[in-house]
Amino acid sequence: MIHTGQIGQIWQAYDDGNQRFVGIKVLHDRFRRSREHIRYLRWEYKVGRRVVHPRILEIFAYAMDRGTPYVAMEWFPAPNMKQRINQGIGRMLHLVPKIIQQAAEALAHFGRQGFVHRDIKPDNFLVADNGDVKLIDFALARRVRRGLWRLLPNRSKLQGTRTYMSPEQIRGQWLDQRSDLYSFACTLYELLTGKPPFTGNTQQELFSKHLKAPPPVLQTINSNITNEFAQLLSRCLAKDRRERPSSAAEFLEELEKIRVFRITPRPLPNGGISANNPMAGQ
Repeated sequence: MIHTGQIGQIWQAYDDGNQRFVGIKVLHDRFRRSREHIRYLRWEYKVGRRVVHPRILEIFAYAMDRGTPYVAMEWFPAPNMKQRINQGIGRMLHLVPKIIQQAAEALAHFGRQGFVHRDIKPDNFLVADNGDVKLIDFALARRVRRGLWRLLPNRSKLQGTRTYMSPEQIRGQWLDQRSDLYSFACTLYELLTGKPPFTGNTQQELFSKHLKAPPPVLQTINSNITNEFAQLLSRCLAKDRRERPSSAAEFLEELEKIRVFRITPRPLPNGGISANNPMAGQ
């Protein structure tokens, strides 16, 4: 076993037919008879087959083995972004623009296929040592409602990760790509500062900040961020989705015209951290 989470486990296996290593995702014993969790696993496979992209973890198959459901997926042995942040992102600071670019490419493609992810967060981006990124975990994804369907009430239960939820997600409204973009901005804020823009001692306090409080000014925490990138991230964190870029594709288009850092960080030998690095010690 390589990784264990709240609902399932990831194992490494070798696919003899295709001569490659794969990841096998199985449910924990207590969930293996749960129709709801089996449905999520099957749905993750269906979504994964529709959003194939170099920056999105590929899902190969859904099957049952002696009564145990599983999905087989691309083997990408890398920590997730949350783990990288906890380890000290300063060691990879020179790769952060590449990480942001590739993560935005993944999200833009996901949106172009007509899906909203609904759980964008640092945990759901794998980040390799060279900065390559893979978006993962599609179990909560939903198709974007269009036309008159958007006028129908949303009866789905509140799902996602509270630290990164958009205001409209908290309110239980229908979601589109702009909700994922808000969550993505929370994710990038944490990548650049070491902490998310909003925290709270209770769920109510956290939700209140998402709904009403302005985020701390990015450059007061990391002064090496350009005004242009800080403004782009601030727009993505707008409480009113109409004030955000219309999609991750639009975000990506704007990103490609600006710089993330005022002074480009340089890679340091042996993974060291520069004394004048604004992220040192994060």
